[in-house]
Amino acid sequence: MIPPFDVHILSSSAYFFYLCRKKLNDNQLFIAKTQYGLEELLAAELKAIGARDIQLLTRAVSFRGGLREMYAANYTCRTALHILMPVLDFKFRDKEQFFDLIKKFEWADYFGPDNTMSIDTVMSDSFFTNSHYVSLLCKDAVADYFRDKFKRRPSVDLENPNVKIHLHIRGHECSVSFDSSGGSLHRRGYRVKQGLAPMSEVLAAGMVMLSGWDKKCNLYDPMCGSATILTEAAMIAGNIPAGYYRKSFGFEKWKDFDEDLWQEVKNAADENISEYECAIVGADNSVQAIKAAEDNLKSARLHKDIHLTVCDFREFRFPSEKAMIITNPPYGERIKPEDIIRLYKDIGDTLKNHCHGYQAWIISSHFDALKFIGLKPGKKITLFNGPLECKFVKFDIFEGSLKQKKENEHGHLR
Repeated sequence: MIPPFDVHILSSSAYFFYLCRKKLNDNQLFIAKTQYGLEELLAAELKAIGARDIQLLTRAVSFRGGLREMYAANYTCRTALHILMPVLDFKFRDKEQFFDLIKKFEWADYFGPDNTMSIDTVMSDSFFTNSHYVSLLCKDAVADYFRDKFKRRPSVDLENPNVKIHLHIRGHECSVSFDSSGGSLHRRGYRVKQGLAPMSEVLAAGMVMLSGWDKKCNLYDPMCGSATILTEAAMIAGNIPAGYYRKSFGFEKWKDFDEDLWQEVKNAADENISEYECAIVGADNSVQAIKAAEDNLKSARLHKDIHLTVCDFREFRFPSEKAMIITNPPYGERIKPEDIIRLYKDIGDTLKNHCHGYQAWIISSHFDALKFIGLKPGKKITLFNGPLECKFVKFDIFEGSLKQKKENEHGHLR
């Protein structure tokens, strides 16, 4: 049991009572959420837009900045899922105190009774056992605050709220943030069709960035599905901002929304959009997948820049010049065990026989099947595709064996 404490006494503790700023200044704390394994990429993206005091967290990166940095993070950061603005941290003993502390917060500094709101809660090792219950409790506390102050209250809108409130509860500690993104930033806005197992746009972009692709050599995905990896690669190659196709962001409904600054941030990013010279090519043995990919590319206005074909990867013609392969083969959820082993053996044979000089990156949650590719991994990175823990593995494909290559290199040095 946590002992009682006087909530009117401020503490220097990082998680104790009010960390509230009534007006957003240029040193506001933000939390950028991301996927596991992409934290360093996101930190680099935030540094590039001028964010300060950047700190790596687990599945998140904290930073400081103002409206400009918040707008730019939402619009340009390819590996961000949400940009949260913390406004209140506190400790609580029980649900009654939790309710009282939420109710005492000056919500009117951020939105009014005529606005709409939604609340989502994430918990870990929490005093509470049901996140939906916590969201309802918070909603009731906010509603009581507005009723007491204005005799009316905001309504709940789960689809398109003016303000999205995010709660994170760990034990008896609660952090309250406003979600400046609105919906998750992985929803870029270009996807109109999905395949059987669609990959998150954030994960796809992260994979392309982790691969070290130089945007000059050709890029191939011979099992492209609905073309998420290819689309994100084309956006990276052409410097198209991550939020370029997105219709709206949460902060556009906030009290302090600065339309002129927002346009300035967008225009500055859009000025960097450019043509690229490399070929970006995809294939899949599913006619339905390629049709979905074509529809998505048309939505992104990239259908003239990315070539697609219906073709089994075993029959795909890889050009002789060096190139990069990034692909997401089946993991085995819908394939018999003996067939998944055969599939990965065939992937390895195709790489060894037809992709000399290439670098191939393959993501899979089927760790045993990866061994049957029959090539020595140059690098392994742990990522998550949805709930599935995966390895993102690099293979350098040499002509002849790796041992022969090293012997030849050693001979040249003598």
